[in-house]
Amino acid sequence: MQDEFYIKRCIELAKKALGKTYPNPLVGSVIVYNDKIIGEGYHHKAGENHAEINAINSVKDKSLIPKSTIYVSLEPCAHYGKTPPCALKIKELGFKKVVIGAMDSHDKVNGKGKKIIQDVGIEVVSGVLESECIDLNKRFFTYHEKKRPFIILKWAQSVDGFIDKDFKPIAISNSLVNQFVHQLRADEHAILVGTQTVLNDNPSLTVRNIEGENPVRILIDFDLKVLQDFKIYNLEAKTLVFNLKKEKKENNIYFIKIEKENFLSDLMNALYKNQIQSVIIEGGSFTLQKFIEANLWDEAIIIKNEYLSLKNGTKAPDFQNEPFETKKFRDNMIEFHKNS
Repeated sequence: MQDEFYIKRCIELAKKALGKTYPNPLVGSVIVYNDKIIGEGYHHKAGENHAEINAINSVKDKSLIPKSTIYVSLEPCAHYGKTPPCALKIKELGFKKVVIGAMDSHDKVNGKGKKIIQDVGIEVVSGVLESECIDLNKRFFTYHEKKRPFIILKWAQSVDGFIDKDFKPIAISNSLVNQFVHQLRADEHAILVGTQTVLNDNPSLTVRNIEGENPVRILIDFDLKVLQDFKIYNLEAKTLVFNLKKEKKENNIYFIKIEKENFLSDLMNALYKNQIQSVIIEGGSFTLQKFIEANLWDEAIIIKNEYLSLKNGTKAPDFQNEPFETKKFRDNMIEFHKNS
């Protein structure tokens, strides 16, 4: 139970950097001496210190380290990247014990970090709150194991199942939900829309109602119908435009050629190559339906306005799935779905 308590704290710390560590995972670490936390830290941003190093640096009395246990939500790294391996630092400092939440399935780690520590006689326990630690890094694990981003479907619909009124945009979600949506954008790596959504709504797809990073914008525009004076082409975020006509980089815009045949699998490969770890599919109905039909999704978020009847317009996607959780935001209900 003691180990679980401290790994829970590691998860809490790791979540502070949600949306900021790509392409690295979220990791938290805690150092405990005599049932007291003497140091803690988390990985803030790619290229900066890892969680274990931040935790070690926060310990005031370094002489206590060899008598302490270090807890970490993900297996310590074993390779040289922008920073040296954490497993070597743990070995060098001679911790009494190491407790790991989840093992790292990334090719460069995958048991190597644990082995470095065990080989010098340090006690290692792994798999503590493993499913919670895997869920913390569902984006990272999906990306490395399935060679594609973690995919979240998202749309808002009226009580009678429409996403617009008479095929024209209409506000369906309330201000509270809009804040939630902007937080979602800040938490995820990228956001994807199709041509029609941009032509209809002219969205900027940035984070405005909260503080956070803008997601990478992905536009599927085969015939390049969206003109460059649309908001999606502004300088506020990196933008990938998948099209049939050109392969070119212009400022923050990357035009990437793609064929319509085998489109979804080619898109997944291209996003993997561009190191996109998670993507919100934000519409419209046609694009969302393609992902649903291909069963190519991990989570879905459906916003329902229970008091708004639109009678006519674009039908919401046909989606047969039971939510695992629902939350009420005033007159809006949000359903959360997982692909089992």
